[in-house]
Amino acid sequence: MSEIKKLTCDVDVGEFVEKYVNFEEVSKLCIEEEEALGYNWNYPPFDFDVYGDVWNAYNKLKIIAFKIDFSAEELEHEFSEEELQFILKRFERMKVKFMNEIYMLESEDALGLFMGKCNLCMRCTREFNMPCKMPFKMRYSLESLGAYTDKAIEDYLGCEIKYARDGKLPEYLIFVGGLLYDKK
Repeated sequence: MSEIKKLTCDVDVGEFVEKYVNFEEVSKLCIEEEEALGYNWNYPPFDFDVYGDVWNAYNKLKIIAFKIDFSAEELEHEFSEEELQFILKRFERMKVKFMNEIYMLESEDALGLFMGKCNLCMRCTREFNMPCKMPFKMRYSLESLGAYTDKAIEDYLGCEIKYARDGKLPEYLIFVGGLLYDKK
């Protein structure tokens, strides 16, 4: 791993919602993913109004991304599918460390947003119809609240979401979370 960069951008929530949020469409994709990969408390369906209770409750959004650039040596190496999945899972676990930076920014007027699907527990209790074991740490993600994160990241941070393919690491991995702040 060559370098980890933290990228941030502050945007108006109303503008962001208008351009990038469609909860009805994106929640369907989240639910399809859950059906394939397992249910999670930070993904829909929710028992609250995403627009009224979350998006419309704040004025500002700080998009926070952690970009992991790989070295030329790492990019040249060809991995077996098993090795590649192991490496990607290791990076997925790094989200918890990155989330600590977001938790530190929270206050009574600010709410952190997780980086994709919550991975605080080995298996989410939602799969067993049980309450979340870590509601004090679990946060919703931009995607789970209906945001087209890929497009927003391209427009605001100039980064394209990239994926590992054919035994090769992407040029970089990017984990995107955020902070809703300036509560109304």
